[in-house]
Amino acid sequence: MPGGNPGEGVLMFGRSTLARPFAAATLCLGLATGVTISPALAEPTPKDVLKTYVDMAEAGYTDALDTARTLKLAVDALLAKPTEDNLRSARAAWIAARIPYMQTEAFRFGNSIVDDWEGRVNSWPLDEGLIDYVAPSYGTESAENELYLANVIANKTLTIGGKKLDTSKITKALLADQLQEAGGVEANVATGYHAVGFLLWGQDLNGTGPGNGHRPATDYDLKKCTNGNCIRCAQYLSTVTDLLVDDLAFMAAQWGPDGAAREKLMDGEDQDGLVAIMTGLGSLSYGELAGERMKLGLMIHDPEEEHDCFSDNTHASHFFDALGIHNVYVGRYRRADGSLVTGPSVSDLVKAKSPEADAELRAKLDATMGAMNTLYLRALTTESYDQMIGESNDAGNAVVQHAIDALLDQTKSLERAVATLDLKAIQFEGSDSLDNPAKVQGDSAAAGDGGAKPN
Repeated sequence: MPGGNPGEGVLMFGRSTLARPFAAATLCLGLATGVTISPALAEPTPKDVLKTYVDMAEAGYTDALDTARTLKLAVDALLAKPTEDNLRSARAAWIAARIPYMQTEAFRFGNSIVDDWEGRVNSWPLDEGLIDYVAPSYGTESAENELYLANVIANKTLTIGGKKLDTSKITKALLADQLQEAGGVEANVATGYHAVGFLLWGQDLNGTGPGNGHRPATDYDLKKCTNGNCIRCAQYLSTVTDLLVDDLAFMAAQWGPDGAAREKLMDGEDQDGLVAIMTGLGSLSYGELAGERMKLGLMIHDPEEEHDCFSDNTHASHFFDALGIHNVYVGRYRRADGSLVTGPSVSDLVKAKSPEADAELRAKLDATMGAMNTLYLRALTTESYDQMIGESNDAGNAVVQHAIDALLDQTKSLERAVATLDLKAIQFEGSDSLDNPAKVQGDSAAAGDGGAKPN
């Protein structure tokens, strides 16, 4: 990794992903690479490891909640005084809020309470026309989605499945219970980070070229309103950000002292708890991050498959997902305030049974962070992630593929760790982009005549 001895951590330099200059922020990530970081316990028990895991989850979701509250303050300031400076501040708060949240994704897949909830805060990709105005290049209809151009901000009634829906008041219940995945269409994303991101940046109309969304602050200015419906646009942004805070508060509580997620793991069988941990690590590493979020978009060179597409923050999104996997395995999480949550880890259990298997997996995790660091730094200095996956960009494609290869390699070592711990067979989440690439290529070719819609 650039910047010195990897055992001493990585200095990540953040940059604004906005179209105009913005003050850079720095973030020190203390990655425990190549060293033992758990407290000196000769033989930690599985229950000790589960205790570290639930404590890390509580801390991570609490940090996500706290940074979302800061985002809400920035949104309130923007709506009170809709200037370009306040819009930049709200965008910066959104980017900062993604840092702790993405690290919590390592708690997905093995914990049903998280999986049942996750779509409320991080569903993607979304059909932007459900929420607000879009460019003509977006298209006029979708065979799969009757709400493709519903534009709830502009319309006080909608028709869903032949029934009229009163949308005159933009409320949390309307967004979460009526519009989120309305009609059973997953692309009808009305809540969560990506809905907020769309309202802060607008569509990225640049394809795999430079630049991100460029929504003006005057979309929220009641006196100098642009693009119409500024009152309802402000109501939507305020409501959806409030809802994000509520949803994160719910999940942070699930991992607290009396939370259902904590109790299920701490009161359950040790093996079930370890299976939950390893299922999360392997599924995020393989099917979700390497597959759905990276390989799919790279294969078809489609910026629509870019995770944080409006902001061009995808490089950071992927980095912190990978860091979350690293955190859980080594039992160490650096909080938003710089403090550490650390304790007995899965690494300790694996090392007690097979030092070789543990050393191998640690090395693979470090290699992944090195590849992600390279990707991150390229985004800061050369081109954004959606440009990297562009067709004929051999150098950018190679950087992304290297990170994918590292994730696949570490997944094999995670499988070895599962065997070392004598856990029951675990089926990690898959992805057609990895397991059936011919199907992906065929589907892309069949749908490609009209080209991809803008982000």
